[in-house]
Amino acid sequence: MTTDRRVVIDFLPESARRYDNSWAVVGVDILRSTTTAVTIAWSGRRCLPVGSLEKARETAARLERPLLVGELGGDLPEGFDLQNSPRTLESLGALERPVVLLSSSGTRIFGESAAAAAVYAACLRNVTAQVAYLAAHHPRVAIIGAGSKGEFRREDQLGCARVAAGLIEAGYRADGKETEEVIERWADAPVEACAGGRSAEYLRRTGQLSDLDFVLSRVDDVDAVFAFADGELGRVRG
Repeated sequence: MTTDRRVVIDFLPESARRYDNSWAVVGVDILRSTTTAVTIAWSGRRCLPVGSLEKARETAARLERPLLVGELGGDLPEGFDLQNSPRTLESLGALERPVVLLSSSGTRIFGESAAAAAVYAACLRNVTAQVAYLAAHHPRVAIIGAGSKGEFRREDQLGCARVAAGLIEAGYRADGKETEEVIERWADAPVEACAGGRSAEYLRRTGQLSDLDFVLSRVDDVDAVFAFADGELGRVRG
């Protein structure tokens, strides 16, 4: 195994295609899909992230009593049960019902990472656990924010920077000037900075502020790592 320990911060789901089997990919969509996905998997419920509406319906057709959860362009797709809401999923009963999760950009990262050695979902809830696991298992790590329309959203820069900064402390080097700049600007920023971007404004405008409160109040409260394999996000054991 290479001793060249590197971490790079990237964005846009399609950028995940750049990373081959010498890299681990970590998907970050703070508001809201990886926060929702981690919350679902942490509860013990099955979570199946998908990158398209067609894939969501195809996956749901193979499951017993699935919940279709998510959004496209902020809107609830026809026939879906719930918005992409971590607050709602945390309190939802009927854990035996699996969730098919779709979002405009965040869930696409998983499907675009097919060439990577391993793929993880991270959010502010499990930064410390994610860093420790990566440092123990993967010398090269690409942390990918769920950008959209060329924009690297501020909350995702903050989330990516926190994971990357932890790896830098563990002996990794930042791969590229852009990665260094994101870490320098965002690694020590307060989580409240997430409330100032367009994603937070969308939540305010649509009456979904409880999800913003959820994100800001649950930081490093999950001591677990979640990997995507065979179409499903599950907790890594050991």
